[in-house]
Amino acid sequence: MADMIYNFFYWLFGIEIYHFVAVILSVLLVALPVLLAVAMIVWVDRKVWAAIQIRKGPNVVGPFGLMQSFADGLKVFLKETIVPAGANKFLFLMAPALSLIFGLVGWAVLPFAEGYVVSDLNVGILYLFAASSLAVYGVIIAGWASNSRYAFLGAMRSAAQMVSYEVSIGFIMLTVLMVAGSLNLSEIVLAQKSAGLFGFNGYFLTPLMPMFFIFFISALAETNRAPFDLPEAEEEIVAGFQIEYSSMSMALFYLGEYANIILMCGVMSVLFFGGWLPPFDWAPLYYVPPALWLFFKMFIFFFCFSWVKASVPRFRYDQLMRLGWKVFLPMSLIWVVLTSAYVVFIKHAAG
Repeated sequence: MADMIYNFFYWLFGIEIYHFVAVILSVLLVALPVLLAVAMIVWVDRKVWAAIQIRKGPNVVGPFGLMQSFADGLKVFLKETIVPAGANKFLFLMAPALSLIFGLVGWAVLPFAEGYVVSDLNVGILYLFAASSLAVYGVIIAGWASNSRYAFLGAMRSAAQMVSYEVSIGFIMLTVLMVAGSLNLSEIVLAQKSAGLFGFNGYFLTPLMPMFFIFFISALAETNRAPFDLPEAEEEIVAGFQIEYSSMSMALFYLGEYANIILMCGVMSVLFFGGWLPPFDWAPLYYVPPALWLFFKMFIFFFCFSWVKASVPRFRYDQLMRLGWKVFLPMSLIWVVLTSAYVVFIKHAAG
């Protein structure tokens, strides 16, 4: 994408810009819309909950309540940031910023269309797995720096939860890259063309379908979403790791959380539903701009995230850990073995 911006400036203005300037512009071109999207999906989230509970939801600030998220942001921005007396001030203030940064770095390798990606890494799926795993550090630092037993307990529970489900997510990604034969996310998307039944563009209508459902549930746990929002279970551990946070520092945690949620929706679209490709390999569908197909799939997944939060009761902590280690881990391991056997003995033999 940086090369495209470089060529655009040269074509439009007849000037050559430094390559690092083009890189910064490409990053801003992705990061700023993501932050704006976070504000809008909070509104969508609340509207979905309201509809399920037969309420109206946000409907006062702006048309249809669209400006409610911006009003809430302004409110927390004007509030005072209170730092506990015994806290490590530097780490206490750095933790929310880290949570937001780690929620944004994964977008660097997510392709919006062919050639439209900030960094088209050959090992993009490994970078994505590493970036999604970093979110736990912001939570741990926040819990430790707060100098509070409740915050530290919430951080430890969150770390155990995230690590438990990252293992399954890693094995699921392994099955996808083995079938696609590439670590590059753009190539993985192209490999899904007509890969499913009835000309479906994606790995969903294939034997990898169970892996999608495990990935979806693991993504709920990875992003601390209901029914796995135990780090923030107010009735259990007093709002968890962020109990000592207020004003904008607390809002940064929510920004990072929602940025991670949108990222996971994009990852599911890319790994199992053909990314920017239309749902089916039908010529008229390719007239729709590719990025719109990706955004549509991401919106459907986010709706499912909201639907689950509004309708599924919270798990107990022992149920959460049992599901991750005794159900999802063995299933994902079995699928890795079956997928590798398929690739070695059937796919390569046929090729």
